[in-house]
Amino acid sequence: MVVVAIIGLVLAMGVPSLQMALNKEGMRKGVSDVLDACSEARARAIFQGKTTEIVFYPQDNRWAITDASSSEDQMAADNSSDDNHSAPVPAEHSPWSGAASGALPNGVVFAMMDINFEDYLESPDARVRFFPNGTCDEMTLVLHSRDEWEKITLEFATALATASEVKK
Repeated sequence: MVVVAIIGLVLAMGVPSLQMALNKEGMRKGVSDVLDACSEARARAIFQGKTTEIVFYPQDNRWAITDASSSEDQMAADNSSDDNHSAPVPAEHSPWSGAASGALPNGVVFAMMDINFEDYLESPDARVRFFPNGTCDEMTLVLHSRDEWEKITLEFATALATASEVKK
């Protein structure tokens, strides 16, 4: 009985940690979602053989993955019309379903957004291109939530995204 009681106590102490590990919330979810979006855009560009973009909307804390050709067509259509407020449409007929667009969780915001060494945090949108040869634009994002800061960098030569904690 003592052994069973000890096992029960150890399990009871471990359940909250296990739940935290399985449930992504807040900053962890935001970082994971952005990394997944970068990975998906890279895969689309390579497998479809055409330039793919992630269009970030820093003011709305959201993004969409598009084909670069569809976003160029969209921009041309926007420039020819009086209404210039439509967002790019996610790539159609893609073998990927799911993360074609996303948003940061409540309480998580973009604190910094540099693409090719230019600041886009105050811009209505920011485009990161992924090319069929496995390269991309250089990008550095910083996400902020309460007292947490996470940096996401995109290596231009490999188009691989990594996350690291911002040290104070």
